[in-house]
Amino acid sequence: MSFGPPPSMPQPPPAAQTHERKPGRKARKALTALLAVVLVAALGTGGWLLWGGGDGENASRDEKGATEAQGPLDVRQTVEKQPASTVGEMAFRFSVDDMNPGERVEMPGMWATDRILAKGINKTLVGMRIGTDIEPGKEEWKLGLDGPICGYTRHVTGDNRTAVLFRANDWAEDAYCNQVAFVDLDDGRMVWEARFPTSPSGLQSAQDAGQDRPSVTLTHDTVAVTWGGGTTAYGMEKGERRWSTTATSPCQDMGAAGGHALIVRQKCWSGDKSVPDTSYQYIGYKVRKVDPATGRTVWTYSAAEGIRDLKVASTEPTVLAVAGGDIEITDLLSLDDKGRDRATISLRNGAYVADCSYTDYLVIDDCPTIAVGADQVFIRSEDQLEKQVSNWIIGFDLETGNTTKKFDSGPGSLLQPVRMSGGRLLALRLSEDHIAPNALVALDPGTDKQIPYFYFGLPAEAETMTLMNENDIVVQNGRIFFGRKSANGPSGEQKKQWLYLVLGIGSSAAEKP
Repeated sequence: MSFGPPPSMPQPPPAAQTHERKPGRKARKALTALLAVVLVAALGTGGWLLWGGGDGENASRDEKGATEAQGPLDVRQTVEKQPASTVGEMAFRFSVDDMNPGERVEMPGMWATDRILAKGINKTLVGMRIGTDIEPGKEEWKLGLDGPICGYTRHVTGDNRTAVLFRANDWAEDAYCNQVAFVDLDDGRMVWEARFPTSPSGLQSAQDAGQDRPSVTLTHDTVAVTWGGGTTAYGMEKGERRWSTTATSPCQDMGAAGGHALIVRQKCWSGDKSVPDTSYQYIGYKVRKVDPATGRTVWTYSAAEGIRDLKVASTEPTVLAVAGGDIEITDLLSLDDKGRDRATISLRNGAYVADCSYTDYLVIDDCPTIAVGADQVFIRSEDQLEKQVSNWIIGFDLETGNTTKKFDSGPGSLLQPVRMSGGRLLALRLSEDHIAPNALVALDPGTDKQIPYFYFGLPAEAETMTLMNENDIVVQNGRIFFGRKSANGPSGEQKKQWLYLVLGIGSSAAEKP
């Protein structure tokens, strides 16, 4: 795979035009005038979006979290400011045209800073300057690893660093996933790397890894790796081993969740020989909160019997997403600061939708449509398909499980939670009628207002990149990025195709990197 010139952009709706070059002053004034016309028309025919621009009180409340002390060794928790302009324009794109028929490339992990968009591509980390169309040789930096990336975390530190796992010496027969790298996203420098143990998963070939899948995450001053047989933690600055714990049979450490706190998931097998290995009761789950400085277990929570899978939507407050008797998430569980049950939020057989990603990489805290705030969690409803497609986002109180807020998408569009930003919820509004533009909006639980950050259009070839389960979607520094988790070459008789790998949109008033 090499970089090629990008495909041309189609003309989006007037309110969402994206530009390859910065428009002149006259063009910008005309575009802003057209945006106003579109907004007035939309509001006059159904009020599909509440206008909340210029609300100083809301803005100050939204930015309150940004004033809290965050150091370089903390996991980044950013608060997005409402941009001066709601006109969206192209901020970045990365595309290729030289993939072979049947070729598949893994692209694990995507991270953004104020000036760099970084992506994992097979056995390489690539950093690309935001504000450009990438051409061959124009990458800001490339970091080649000894083998393919085999684990990553979504988390980034306050000084723009993250961690990935990779296979060392991928040409060797025992090419286990046993290396962790801590990387600076601004300059592509490997800050440190370390080797961690492996745990055999049975008589499998080296090509199938032959080991339990490892996991990596970040919390304050700590890079934590689970490797099946235990968990190992490293200091962020120098990569020294801080502590190591060993899993006790019949349980194994299978995934770590980070952010504000550190939670390790354990997968346990039944010791009852009368229970068949195909039964729901054969496998169970536990989670334990761990002191990242010492490795000491703070509390342990055992999930109910019959849970088929468990993900961690948030570590603090602790919210678990569980599949109870089904392969998809059926309930959200909120726990208190001692690991005890607070509330159970039922998804009511699909009436509500809460998604966590399922890939070959063990990332147990990647739940792209579950947004957890200080005292409530937000998820979306199932799509309503009566006259025009629509849905809503619902808030649930973490103490009681009762509903708290409801934000309607309005007809012809769908709302998708993205992440919290201070006290507000950032959401993606996707147009289903292809008349109104898409938008990045902020939902304010304090005022019930929906505040537009910017409107934008997408080329037809990139519309599937908004599927949150199949792509990475990152909002950072006033921009939204859509990135593929894997890429496939042309199929059938097609010999060549343009393929967007990453697309970034920002406000026309955003500060240029």
